[in-house]
Amino acid sequence: MIKPYLATLLALFCCSTLLHAQQFSPAWGGGADQTDLSFGFSFSYVNSDFKIVKQPNWRAPFFDRENNQYVTDSLNSIGSLNTPGFAVGFVTRYRLTEHLEVRTTPSLVFSDKKLRYIYANTTEPVDKQVQTTTVDFPLSLKLKSDRVGNLRAYLLGGVKFSAAIGGKKDGENTAPMERLLKNTRSYSSYEAGLGFDIYFEYFKLSPEIKVTNTFGNLLVPENHPFSSPISKLSLHTIMFSLYFE
Repeated sequence: MIKPYLATLLALFCCSTLLHAQQFSPAWGGGADQTDLSFGFSFSYVNSDFKIVKQPNWRAPFFDRENNQYVTDSLNSIGSLNTPGFAVGFVTRYRLTEHLEVRTTPSLVFSDKKLRYIYANTTEPVDKQVQTTTVDFPLSLKLKSDRVGNLRAYLLGGVKFSAAIGGKKDGENTAPMERLLKNTRSYSSYEAGLGFDIYFEYFKLSPEIKVTNTFGNLLVPENHPFSSPISKLSLHTIMFSLYFE
């Protein structure tokens, strides 16, 4: 969780040094703000984890009716591990006013998620990875401050639609302890963030940090040891991005 914040501070420190050298000659920024419509691309560091709501009887051992036996001990805990990932995308912005614009940043996101199950009378936890590659389609409003030299700050908020592509599959005949934890193939989120537009001679760079939380329940409920103890899964994501326009 600390890495995104360190990356943000480092990027802002480097950018502030460059701005100090340019403060007496305001940069053009490649003309990114001179027209109503402009385009760019982005690179992002992604850190995600699940928020878990458990069933009332989540500690109970799982009983396999097909084989008429218990296949797990009672549960001591279920937790989510922070998993890093990355994303690449494009930027399309449209200026509404001098201080307000609408922006969409479709991205391809590579970020696996992992849940850890710890059972009684065992020392080794059981980790279940939720492998997902998603295509994200965010739509945001960006509120910008006045430009001061080669820098302006901004806030943004909006919604995002995500669709999963690829991923492993299993079937009902798979052994209970080999079953996969499945998420819905598409879901929506709300997001909020802040950043800075930094103007250079031929382009504009925007370091940004953003928090995203999903709507509703991402869990696909199934009758196996890793899905049955859980009532609801929601996804919390912190994303640090660099936008180039």
